Amino acid sequence: MSDGRPAPNPRSGASGASANRPADGAAGTAAVPGARVVAPRPLSDPSPPGTGSTPAPSGSPPGDAPPRSGHGRRRLVRLGYGLGALLGLVAYGVVHHETGAGRPPHCSVVDALSSGTGGDGDGDGSDGPYVLQPQQAANAATISAVGEARGLDEWAVTIAIATAMQESSLRNIDYGDRDSLGLFQQRPSMGWGSEAEIMDPVYSAGRFYDHLVEVPGYADLPLTVAAQTVQRSAFPDEYAKHEPRAAMLAGAFTGRDSATLSCAFTEDPEAAPGEAGELVRRLEREFGERGAAPTALRPTVEISGTGGSEVVEVVVPVPREAGEATTRTARRVAHWAVAHARELGVTRVTDGERRWEAATSTRGWRAEGTGGPGPGTEVRITLRR
Repeated sequence: MSDGRPAPNPRSGASGASANRPADGAAGTAAVPGARVVAPRPLSDPSPPGTGSTPAPSGSPPGDAPPRSGHGRRRLVRLGYGLGALLGLVAYGVVHHETGAGRPPHCSVVDALSSGTGGDGDGDGSDGPYVLQPQQAANAATISAVGEARGLDEWAVTIAIATAMQESSLRNIDYGDRDSLGLFQQRPSMGWGSEAEIMDPVYSAGRFYDHLVEVPGYADLPLTVAAQTVQRSAFPDEYAKHEPRAAMLAGAFTGRDSATLSCAFTEDPEAAPGEAGELVRRLEREFGERGAAPTALRPTVEISGTGGSEVVEVVVPVPREAGEATTRTARRVAHWAVAHARELGVTRVTDGERRWEAATSTRGWRAEGTGGPGPGTEVRITLRR
């Protein structure tokens, strides 16, 4: 960054690495000069091999087929084995591609209308699913929670997520241009905070929003103009390309859309149990302290069962508000929990509408059965034991 503000990291934003773009007719036979063209024998030709239009090899008994060598038979056997192995690999690849099994841990977000999950968005879904790593999804979830804790709207969240996509590819990196650090490549030497503070995603997101709200009329500005006014990048137009995918993430994490973000990974049987106290602390810190933010949560811990069958759940009651706001709060907390699931040891999330489970995470969200408290009244987050 110039003018006292962080510059884009040439190893990430400036290079465009943060874009994450998933990024017949019949042919004749060419004639060979001097070659003898042999017409194929019709299927109805009664002549035995060696007596038709193709002469038998020299030394072959008249009317008998040329003898096959043992080497030829062995080559055919090897070819058969190779073909069988290839077909097996193809079948394995197809199954694992369709189910997501065998893939590295990943998250994906889709447009609400194209996915059929419902929501209030008006995206056209033309960009398809956006696949990202769990740490990237978790950072986007934190950026959104911090923005909403300040009472900011979805547009502000979209601007912040797109900015972090350009500056760091949504990774909390400890390097950058000159002394730039973190999700937004903020510089300690320019007053953004200490190195430790900037490497804290909650702090760095808050500092970005501090400057964003000071931009006159930012809510009516194009995304790239608003982001550039805060960041003062040497590449001012690079933020715009991230807007469609940033909007998809913001739609999920602000609760506008339901079940549009899901994460898939194989549970590690050796992983440590999830810590209910840490989950509660993170929820309260990112969504705002009690009584100090419009999105402040009051999670509680419930423990049932004993011994090996013990179940630990963090229950997040949703404030009794009128209208759609109640459901949106449940959705935003549920999406946040799934994005942080691998990091915090979450095995199951339910929001009254749908449920996500780590054991079947390749299937994504599924409709919740009846008998629960009802859509939008609470979010239940089950932890690994």
